[in-house]
Amino acid sequence: MTQSSPTFVGFFVSRHLGLLLCNIAIMKRFIPLFLLFLGLTCVGDVDGQDKLETAILGLIQDFNGEVGVYVRHLSSNTAVGVNENKIFPTASMVKVPILVKIFDKIEAGALTMDSVVIFNKSLINYPWKGDDALARFNDGEDITISKLLTHMITFSDNHASLWLQDIAGSGTAVNTWLKENAFVHTRVNSRTIGREAEYEEFGWGQTTPREMAELLVMIRESRAVSPSASADIYRHLTRIYWDDEALSQIPPTVQAASKQGEVSQSRSEVVLVNAPGGDYVFCIITNNQADKRFTQDNEGFILIRSLSKLLWQHFEL
Repeated sequence: MTQSSPTFVGFFVSRHLGLLLCNIAIMKRFIPLFLLFLGLTCVGDVDGQDKLETAILGLIQDFNGEVGVYVRHLSSNTAVGVNENKIFPTASMVKVPILVKIFDKIEAGALTMDSVVIFNKSLINYPWKGDDALARFNDGEDITISKLLTHMITFSDNHASLWLQDIAGSGTAVNTWLKENAFVHTRVNSRTIGREAEYEEFGWGQTTPREMAELLVMIRESRAVSPSASADIYRHLTRIYWDDEALSQIPPTVQAASKQGEVSQSRSEVVLVNAPGGDYVFCIITNNQADKRFTQDNEGFILIRSLSKLLWQHFEL
């Protein structure tokens, strides 16, 4: 076998090395485009995030009170937050973790959706009536867990919610589930032993905008209790009667899972929108706001509607 001459070897290596380098250059140029075509890009739209953050700051800068906001676009995994890790009152948003814990008991076989429970006014011990249908129940009347859940979530019935909190095993049981699932700040305070000081500060429950939003994401991604339980929980959260604020700014043909909350000094809403351009979630909570009126032109309600409109236009228009 004849040995190749150094000149030939040098030419061979040089030629093929050149082709290899050329191919690498082409690959470097086209791989990002290929990934983009497949929807595999991992980097968010930084310019879009900056623009959104500026717009949100502009919305809240003159608000007379504290505001926390968290927004995440799920498919691009881009997020914007303002005071997103600050603890705020949940008001009626606390009904979401209660809902989840009830399904946790159903999954464990301790309850079924058709389980019948008997009304006991002294057990619920909640004299305020308002629009609560359960406030009109008499002792001894019965209702299924399924319908009780509908009253709690769809109509935000406080009597149904306090009853379900007790059925769930108390606020302590709900809080245990939250802790086990890495929710550090979201807790039930009302009627929960050891949380009297937190109840005085935050009321029925407490959370952060990020945690409340990510709880909805957990449900959406079938990670809450079980895939089948998550699906049922999600269906409940898409059947909301109170649609005057954030939901009013989303087209009625677009599905959204949500829960609202209000007490005199706080307004809040968490929404996960199944938008055509990809799901996005947001939570906005106010506290210590100056405007305590329960009217449509309350400053907190206006802010919630404005944020919802801004996000729909940002992500979809």
